[in-house]
Amino acid sequence: MSRPRALITGASKGIGTAVARALAPTHRLLLGGRDRQALQVLADELPEATPWAVDLTDADAVEKAVAEVDSLDVLVHSAGVAALGTVEESAADVWRYNFEINVVAVAELTRLLLPALRAAEGHVVLINSGSGRNARAGWGPYAASKFALRALADVLRAEEPSLRVTSIFPGRTDTPMQRDIIAGEGRQYRAEDFLRPESVAAAVQAAVTATPEAHVTEVVIRPRPR
Repeated sequence: MSRPRALITGASKGIGTAVARALAPTHRLLLGGRDRQALQVLADELPEATPWAVDLTDADAVEKAVAEVDSLDVLVHSAGVAALGTVEESAADVWRYNFEINVVAVAELTRLLLPALRAAEGHVVLINSGSGRNARAGWGPYAASKFALRALADVLRAEEPSLRVTSIFPGRTDTPMQRDIIAGEGRQYRAEDFLRPESVAAAVQAAVTATPEAHVTEVVIRPRPR
């Protein structure tokens, strides 16, 4: 029998790359992202991995790409953005940008893949954030999108009882996105202060490989204080 199939968005870097490497021993992979070259480099490293280069904000391109997926065991939503700012300084386009990538693109890709996921009684994993549980000053547009992503997961879990739906809430993680955030805060970057992407990927792997009767609905991960 062939191995189960997993689609991972945001696979070209950060947590998405770590998830791909964690699932590679047990799954056939579709590596989602916009950077086809980076995806090909990762695919060459892993067994049974194929680049799935799609701009998730391009509705026509997404629909066309999804048409080729007739059965899907695992969908990991790792692609995301973090445009921060206070309410006072964040214009409407900042809010739209966060929601378009972090919520709308996730909802639409999931919607289009529901037939394939239902066919496999599959698993949807949403990489959320600590900001999806606790909002703080200066993070409003991003945190609001992650709260919405949490709601999307809860609704999907209630509406699709044949699927497993897991929200992963990692604290600050050593990724290119985190480097940009720290630079914006005007602080020195220290990788050792943050979670490793592999630690988040391990949580995804544990949820995905849980025994069939087990439904891991939420996982919260925080860096240990130093």
